[in-house]
Amino acid sequence: MGKDEKKKKNRCKKSKISCELLNMSLLQILRNDMITATKAGDKDTNQILKMVLATIKNIQIDSEEELTDENIEKILRKETKKIEDSISQYTDMGRNDLVENEKKDLDILKKYLPALMTEDKVKEVVISKIEEIGAKDMREMGKVMGMVMQELNGKADGNVVKKIVQETLSNG
Repeated sequence: MGKDEKKKKNRCKKSKISCELLNMSLLQILRNDMITATKAGDKDTNQILKMVLATIKNIQIDSEEELTDENIEKILRKETKKIEDSISQYTDMGRNDLVENEKKDLDILKKYLPALMTEDKVKEVVISKIEEIGAKDMREMGKVMGMVMQELNGKADGNVVKKIVQETLSNG
């Protein structure tokens, strides 16, 4: 079973989609789930999926090419990041009503994303890249970050990677 097939199988399990949809792209799954949410009267799911599909459509138009599942995952990660930032801001302002709405949206979008790497796995990659380029101190953090982020390619949160690189370089 290939890497893409495993992702689709995991995504299929997470969003409770039947196995016949296993061969569908992430875009098709998002569209089908939006239609299902509309028919079921689930306004929260419908609204967030429409927003994400509109964002995907706009990026697809701008790039003038068909987006892959990997591209769509990156878009979904950006959208989840925006929602997380909104949650943080709303919490600071004491707007718990808006925090709850954003958390619902975040939970809906996370169903379509594969799990991020654990800190231990990220640390392994960071250490191997530091050894590979021979980085010794914080002055080489940018170089290490660039190589690590390129290798991880969206499989880890950038803030987690940054924290681990800083800790490793300052302790080394």
